[in-house]
Amino acid sequence: MRIGFSATAATLLGSTLLLAPVLNAQQQSAPVPDAPAPQPTPLTEYSGPITPGIGAASKGTSSSGEASQTPTQAPPSQPDTFQQKPAEVPPAAEAYDRSTTLIRSYTNFVEIPVTVKDSKGNLVAGLHPEDFRLFENDQRVPIAFFTTSSFPLSMAFVIDQSLTSDVMAKVNQSLGAVQGALAPFDEIAIFSYNNGPQERTGFTGAHSARVPAVLAFTKATGRDMQVPVNSGPLAGCNIHYNGSCEDPVLQPGGSTGGGPFITIPKEIHTLNDAILAAAKELASRPKERRRIIYVVSDGKEYGSKASFKDVLHFLQQNQIIVYGTLVGDSARWGQGYLSRFHLPFTMYDNRLTSYVNQTGGVLYSANNINGIEQSYAKIAETARAQYTLGYYSHLPTLDSRFRKIEVRVDRPNVEVTAKRGYYPTAEDLH
Repeated sequence: MRIGFSATAATLLGSTLLLAPVLNAQQQSAPVPDAPAPQPTPLTEYSGPITPGIGAASKGTSSSGEASQTPTQAPPSQPDTFQQKPAEVPPAAEAYDRSTTLIRSYTNFVEIPVTVKDSKGNLVAGLHPEDFRLFENDQRVPIAFFTTSSFPLSMAFVIDQSLTSDVMAKVNQSLGAVQGALAPFDEIAIFSYNNGPQERTGFTGAHSARVPAVLAFTKATGRDMQVPVNSGPLAGCNIHYNGSCEDPVLQPGGSTGGGPFITIPKEIHTLNDAILAAAKELASRPKERRRIIYVVSDGKEYGSKASFKDVLHFLQQNQIIVYGTLVGDSARWGQGYLSRFHLPFTMYDNRLTSYVNQTGGVLYSANNINGIEQSYAKIAETARAQYTLGYYSHLPTLDSRFRKIEVRVDRPNVEVTAKRGYYPTAEDLH
């Protein structure tokens, strides 16, 4: 019995092993039926919107039976179709070379440095050509060139030495920070003015050893306002003899003075002449560099030979931007604002503001040494972080009339700073 059972089991096992490949092949060849597709039943009894937390309502009514208001979507913004050809945006390494090529090759190419700040005064980055709108004489013009690359600076640094002695001392101590705000590829010329401008040094490398030496020699004591005295023994002489005051007994009023007119000493602040002298030096610099005048002053102007209109005309002809740091009375809150208004037949208390606004510069106010030093770095940063836009003017090349420029940015709560316009000159013809 044991031998027969073992043989039978061996026979069945062998048959199973022989049939296994056949069964596997049949199972693999047999198709597996697909699962039935889901058939959702439409909610025909609910035709209204389904609100989370409230449920479904019939069309046109809410869950409480009142008529519901379906929120309307805002219409899609219309694309700007004015810019037929996209602006040329060269790589950062080629932006400077490409810009100089456009300036030299096309006489009607206009370059505009633009500064964009938010409501807190911070620089706005990340804008594209599509965010800008350019207008020349109130007519929109397409943007042909756009870059965010920085350009080398040619800066004429102008120091006001007609400040009061206390304010002048703060300016003197801050001059050491000027060189640190500039890059090695920048250049600087130094001017000063009191009763007339004086060029301290022509353009030299911003990090050269000459700059701190010249700034040290440019330090001054300043001057304080004189008190008008027209009576008594300290009164001014009305009669002079060989440059000396004659005997006061022979003068009207005797030794007690008593002249019929009160002579008030006039303050001399030749801001116009100083900016013009710096602008003439800047006009000879290559146009491929960013030409800027940086003035540290209280903004007062009186006694200049050049008028504001003539100096501004020269600045707008030569693409020069004026930046400034207000010190002294003009830097104080409230008083600095009132100094922008001019009374007839009086001294201009803040003429620097007009230069900055018309040429597209930036103006800071500082009351202490730390604030003045920080303004140097801020202005250098602002001049480098500008957007550079370019377009081809539709006006004749030889037209010497003033051309108004307006730059707008399609962003809310931003402040756009750019030059108000320019005068084309014969220098633009290459």
